[in-house]
Amino acid sequence: MNIHPIRNNKDYKAALRELSAYFDHEPEPGTEDGDRFEILATLVEAYEAKHFPIEAPDPVEAIRFRMEQGGLTVKDLVPSIGQPNRVYEILNRKRDLTIDMIRKLHRNLGIPAESLIGA
Repeated sequence: MNIHPIRNNKDYKAALRELSAYFDHEPEPGTEDGDRFEILATLVEAYEAKHFPIEAPDPVEAIRFRMEQGGLTVKDLVPSIGQPNRVYEILNRKRDLTIDMIRKLHRNLGIPAESLIGA
């Protein structure tokens, strides 16, 4: 099993090509091909995490995404944020979320608290 670290874009593309061949017929875990698949997937994942990190969403974008995803309106956010004018202030970035709002949005709408806290 000749596997080496992914050091550059050329290595990354080669690993992706090799991995894609396994997607149609994923090998059994514990076999030589299964081990190769698992190792390549781990290497690709590590390379992508280092070179193509996905940043946490902005708190307002996280709320807007959940609204879009669930077909929610401003009225649906009132129990978590407060009166409609307060909801609009949050959505228009005129006011920051409070800890209480973050807790309620997480509990009521299932938005990850990490997304609501922001960076």
